[in-house]
Amino acid sequence: MQSTIFFILLVQIICHRVKITIHPKYKHHQEALSQVADSFFEKGTLLFQGSRNSIKKDSLGNEEINIKFFQKPGLVKSIIYSFFKDSKAKRSFDYASYLIENDILTPFPIAYVEERNSLGLLGKSYYICKHINYDFTFRELIHQPLFPNRKEILEQFAEFTFQMHEANINFLDHSPGNTLIIEKENKKYDFYLIDLNRMKFESLSIVQRMENFKKLWLSKQMIQIIAKKYAALADRPEQELVQLLAQFSSQFKRKAARKKYIKKFVGKK
Repeated sequence: MQSTIFFILLVQIICHRVKITIHPKYKHHQEALSQVADSFFEKGTLLFQGSRNSIKKDSLGNEEINIKFFQKPGLVKSIIYSFFKDSKAKRSFDYASYLIENDILTPFPIAYVEERNSLGLLGKSYYICKHINYDFTFRELIHQPLFPNRKEILEQFAEFTFQMHEANINFLDHSPGNTLIIEKENKKYDFYLIDLNRMKFESLSIVQRMENFKKLWLSKQMIQIIAKKYAALADRPEQELVQLLAQFSSQFKRKAARKKYIKKFVGKK
């Protein structure tokens, strides 16, 4: 009986390998961070529940933190993430570190956790960062044309995105829900990027820069404000950027509408 129990425990240890990588500022919290990941399904406040990932809020000492859980990928993706491409958790951590090094705001990266089996294949993973108490997201600016200080916010957002582009950051998920906004004094605002695991780091042409705005669902008025501010920062003709922004925004909206129609049509079959 004892030998059987020992064998089961040994198999569990072999088949369940956990690696935790922690930012140097949080090394002294290693045990607590491991417990946070282990107890993800039993503790914390659920902030988001999706089919592929979930986010919870928890505490680490006196700090509030967020834990993003990534579901175990299928076999093919597990092989890819194990041997050819970094996991989403690792990318989130590494990209957040790069953003902060380049003065682009994002919730501070604390740690990431990867579980692997005996073959080294990736299973569940977690990304842990500081919790941000934000005031609103970019989405509110789209749906509320009379949002207070909307023009000033859009101009500052254009400057924020320009600084991101100058740091050779191509944020592929630059969409309305992925920018958290904090209101400060004197009509000043801070912008925090989230959902970071899809980025490229490259020098961007002006065409690529304007294309990077396409997922933001900009109205004509928003395009005018952002293009004017970005043109001044980039020393480019304003009308050129208005045309590019309008072109990419329209193309994206048409593509999204087609996908929605096809999905609705197929659903009726």
